[in-house]
This record gives sequence, C-alpha cells and structure tokens, in this order.
Amino acid sequence: MARLPAGIRFIISFSRDQWYRAFTFMLTFLLYASFHLSRKPISIVKGELHKYCASMNEDEVRFNSQSQKASESPSHQLSDNETECGWAPFDQDNYQQLLGALDYSFLCAYAIGMYLSGIIGERLPIRYYLTCGMLASGAFTALFGLGYFYNIHSFGFYVVTQVINGLVQTTGWPSVVACLGNWFGKGRRGLIMGVWNSHTSVGNILGSLIAGYWVSTCWGLSFIVPGAIVAAMGIVCFLFLIEHPKDIACSSTLLAHAKSYESGPHRFRVQKPALPDEKKLLDTEMQCLLLSDGKRAVHQNHVVILPADGGSSMAAISFTGALKIPGVVEFSLCLLFAKLVSYTFLFWLPLYITNVDHLDAKKAGELSTLFDVGGIFGGILAGVISDRLEKRASTCGLMLLLAAPTLYIFSTISKMGLEATVAMLLLSGVLVSGPYALITTAVSADLGTHKSLKGNSRALATVTAIIDGTGSVGAALGPLLAGLISPSGWNNVFYMLMFADACALLFLIRLIHKELSCPGSAAGDQALFKEH
Repeated sequence: MARLPAGIRFIISFSRDQWYRAFTFMLTFLLYASFHLSRKPISIVKGELHKYCASMNEDEVRFNSQSQKASESPSHQLSDNETECGWAPFDQDNYQQLLGALDYSFLCAYAIGMYLSGIIGERLPIRYYLTCGMLASGAFTALFGLGYFYNIHSFGFYVVTQVINGLVQTTGWPSVVACLGNWFGKGRRGLIMGVWNSHTSVGNILGSLIAGYWVSTCWGLSFIVPGAIVAAMGIVCFLFLIEHPKDIACSSTLLAHAKSYESGPHRFRVQKPALPDEKKLLDTEMQCLLLSDGKRAVHQNHVVILPADGGSSMAAISFTGALKIPGVVEFSLCLLFAKLVSYTFLFWLPLYITNVDHLDAKKAGELSTLFDVGGIFGGILAGVISDRLEKRASTCGLMLLLAAPTLYIFSTISKMGLEATVAMLLLSGVLVSGPYALITTAVSADLGTHKSLKGNSRALATVTAIIDGTGSVGAALGPLLAGLISPSGWNNVFYMLMFADACALLFLIRLIHKELSCPGSAAGDQALFKEH
C-alpha cells in the first residue's frame, strides 16, 4: 500500500470535532473582523472632512488668487457647501465638536443597544440574529458614504445614520462570543481567545487600509466598500455558521474522569475528586476569585444534574441575575475605562497624527495601523500570561499599571519624529489593548460559565452583553471627551486617558487582592459544572 501524501496525513491527523472547531474559530474571527472593518473609516475620513487650513491674511489671499489666475491649469471647482477646509458642515471652527458628536452618537447607541442585544440574542437563533445585524450594518455604513455622492451636507443625516448603525452593530459581539463559548471550554481559554480577539486589530487594520485607499479621492467609497464587505459576510454567516456542537453531534469539550448517565429528563454526571497531579486542570482562579468570600475551597459535589439537551431547556438568565454573578460588576466598570482609552485611539489617532506629524489623511491612517498591530500582540500576551498564572484580574492590572506612564511618554516623544511615533504606537497598542481584549473575551466567557449558573448555557450572551455594554459607555465617552478637550491641546487628552487607566485599575483592586491571597491550587472537584 502506498504511503499517504503528507497533506492527507495532516488532514486525517485531526478529528472531525477538531476540524469543525477550527472552522467555527475562523468563521467567527472573520465575521467580527468585518464589523470592526466598518467602524474604522470614520476615523480615517475625519482628516478629509476637515482639512488643515492655515490662516491667511488679505495680502496672501490676493496673491494666491492672482497666482491661480496666471496658472495654465484649471482651478478646482468646489461643490455647493464645500470649501477648501473640507466638507460642510465639518469645515467650520467647531469641527472637533461635530466630529466628536458623530463618534458619540454611534457609540452611545451601541452602548444602549448592547444591554438589550444580549437579552434578545439569548432568545433567538444566533445565526439569524447575527445575519440580520450584519446586513443592516452594511446598509447603514454604505448610507453614510452615499452622502458624498448625493452631496448631502446635513449634520442630522450623518448623526441619524451613525445612531442606527450603532444599534444594529450590537448584534455582533454577544453572538460571536456565545457561539465561540459553545465550541470551546476553559482549557487554555485565555490563549485561544487572545488569538481570536486579534480580529479587532485585524479589522481595524483592514478598515484603515481600505478607507485610506479612497479617502483623498472619493471618501464616499471609504464607507461603501466596507459596508458591502460586512453585508457579504452576513450572507456567509447565514450559510455556514454552526451555533452549537450538538447541532452536528460534536462535543464541545472533554471532561476527564467524568461518567454520564441519562435518566428521564436529566443527565447525571459523576465526577471523581481530582488527583494531586491534576491540580493544573482545576480552574483555581475561578475557585478563588469568583466565590463569595474568595477564601474557601470549592465545596465537593460528586453528582451534578444537568439538562439532557445540554442546557437549552433552562430559562435564559435575567439581567439582574447576570449582575449577581461575582466579578461581573467589577470587570464591567474596569472595561468602561479601558474601552474609553482604546476607542479614543480608534477614533482620534489618525487625526492626532495628522496634526502632530503633519501627514495627509491617507498616510496618517496607514501609520495608525501600528497601534492595532501592537493590539494583536497585546491580546495574545494577556491571554498567555493569564492562563499561565491563572489570574485574569492581576494580568489586567499589571498592563493597566504600565499603560499610564507609557501614554505620558507617547504624548511627549511622538512630536520628535516618525521613528519615535512608530515605537510608541506599537508599545501603546500592546498595553492598552491587552486588558480590553482579555476582559471582553476570556473573562466574559469565564463569568458566563460560572459555577453559580449550574450548567445554564444560555447566560453567556447576556453576561457578555452586560460587560461589553458597560464598556461601550466608556467607548462613547472617550471620543466625545477627546473632541471637547483637544482644542485646548492634545496633552490634555492624554492626561484624560491616563486618568481613565488609573480608574480602570482601581476597580480591579479588590479582585486582584483576592487572586493574590488565593492559594495556588485548590482541592476538590471541578469548579464549573458544565463547559459549553
């Protein structure tokens, strides 16, 4: 018999479950990357909506007009309500407040809608819910760009478009996190979700490059093309997304030393006590951090009753019930300030680079992608460290502690040239995005499968929506405050960001204290009744 080719041997070396799990990983990665791809154009186009106009006295104006008349080349004809300072109404002196209001309208709607989205998502099929959201998001992203082609200069038009787009985009995050949580258990969750969460940075990078390609020539396409991509990915979602392993008779995780017996409407799982050499399998962080007192070992329960259908028959958790899960409030408030910092960079970094380094909108957009490159490494690094130490809050706290002085250094040396700006963009991306990525993924999934839920698999989207919804309040405030503060100087914006980092760290102090005072491992059975 001939030896199988290397490629075929590689394919059959993985089980059917592993291939489906890898497929779901990549699909959800691409789906949410497209969401972020559609959010980035507004930050790239800001430099085109309001161009830098130097003040000129009357003599300079007269000299320039005479020079233009003498030139053989025809002058550029400006459309109605368009000036050399940009696109009306953003060509006025209050352009920073107007652009900040655009960011705020999107993010405020996103924050409000997120609280409702998780609750709705728990009660609807994820595939249908996510598909509708992506199609609607693509339509309203493109609608913003149509304002260029139809010569629309109404500020209200752009605000309403941003508000509706913010609402429909809330369908994305709870859906993809719940789907990924169904497929992956707690084993190496920090690393897996750290890699997976790089979709945020990948989407931002692609959005910057796509929007930057057209920003100087036809900024309307900077929105229409990303909108078409999101809508196309919505169709892909409808055709290929598998919500739960049980839908195709796959297993989500394998629990060691567990036997299951089915009887009537329930399934009984008998679990043996963990052996000393298996302590690493225990989730010591959740055993200590998320218990009511953080001091007692997990009570041994050898028989756990779970619904026979994997939890789908249990009622979806209520909003107040999700808030009572230990750790949800603290991490939510921490994310509020962490996301404030991250989204200020997301929406204002290209304009900051334009003003400080005097680059055009396209080059500033390309340079700003370095922050997202750093964010990819930051999310993965945070996941690896938290998995190794089994201390999520301590990992976030360390990165927040280092982020504040890094932001101060960034504001100081970024004015020294492009080389300094490049280095600080990468470092800032690592430290700013690391805690944000860890909380929105691994921490949310941990809390959504907390032992107090007793195997209820329908809580993950609600918990994720509460945490990310609270964070989105900060995401709405950050760009708004940046728009209000930046006229007084960019240094004041960085002081605001450093203060936000300090507040984020403050809300984690109690959890960090619990983690550090917790023994390295705990005896007893597995803290989580069920992985999904």
